[in-house]
Amino acid sequence: MKIPYVNIANQNNKISKQLTSIFKNILDTGEYVGGKEIQKFERNIAKYCNSKYAVALNSGTDALTFALSVCGVRRGDEVITTPNSFIASTAVIVHLGAKPVFVDVLSNQNIDTAKIEKAITKKTKCIMPVHLTGRMSEMDKIMKIARKYNLKVIEDAAQAIGSKYKNKYSGTFGDIGCFSAHPLKNLNAIGDSGYLVTNNKKYYNKIKDLSNHGMTNRDRVKSFGYVSRMDNLHAAILNFKLKNLNNVISKRRSNFAFYKKNLSKKVYFPTESKHEFNTYHTFVIQVENRDELKKYLLKNKIMTSIHYPVPIHLQPASKRLGYKKGDFPITEYQSKKILTLPIHQDLKRNDILRVCKIINKFVGK
Repeated sequence: MKIPYVNIANQNNKISKQLTSIFKNILDTGEYVGGKEIQKFERNIAKYCNSKYAVALNSGTDALTFALSVCGVRRGDEVITTPNSFIASTAVIVHLGAKPVFVDVLSNQNIDTAKIEKAITKKTKCIMPVHLTGRMSEMDKIMKIARKYNLKVIEDAAQAIGSKYKNKYSGTFGDIGCFSAHPLKNLNAIGDSGYLVTNNKKYYNKIKDLSNHGMTNRDRVKSFGYVSRMDNLHAAILNFKLKNLNNVISKRRSNFAFYKKNLSKKVYFPTESKHEFNTYHTFVIQVENRDELKKYLLKNKIMTSIHYPVPIHLQPASKRLGYKKGDFPITEYQSKKILTLPIHQDLKRNDILRVCKIINKFVGK
């Protein structure tokens, strides 16, 4: 039987009755744009993250855009981040007229904090670490650097809801934490959706207004804003799914532990340090002959993915940024070896054993 990389339809089929009830309730209230479910979700997610404020938005991308904007990033400024993320991390910087300044990564794919200070210039406004795969960056070191140079910190926690570093939740170290609720995420809506958290009331009020045409209320507009509201339906679904998030995370962590026990030692993947609590949005291994392994797994009806095969600094869109091949050797090395295996909560132990058996055979256990 085929083992899917992810099975969103199956996830939702299991709760189809509850989803149908949610749809009906929203239709009956007539609250489609704005509504009580949005207010409820903002309270719920702020509480979950142990943050004072939250803003429900239409995407994690807009969350990053608003976060950078209210933290003062403007044309000509520089933002330090990594080149191995999803393209949105860099796109939001470029759209604000700022320059992404890339820093290479560690073996675990997160930003190498030892290289951040060398990238800081007089134009640097912000550090934006990406908590890739559900593993948090070394936020204590990043915050120390930020305080030293008076820089803002925006956490791209799109893949890391519920992740912790030194027992503190993702998104709560820096000035603002930004999350995605895309259907592939551990806490997922049924379309594009996102949110952010902050302890700064000024930032919260500003973003809340900007995301809704700049309107403080129906008749008062302090600034020209945007339309980036979360739909009430998405909020209702997220409120329901949030109740099960810890179970989803627990299952994914259990799946990782089972992979760790059964995969060949010839297959590299970063393990979890005592300071980390990882939520495994993805499970990424690093192997020789990655492309051949991917084909071999597909032949055996096992679906995989690659996050991401072309680093951002080598994308055609980045040509004008002035980077070249060889600038970030660790990222480039990993891009040729990384392979994302199924780790979703619907996997059975026999599925994982089958994946491990085929990989182990390929690498020659």
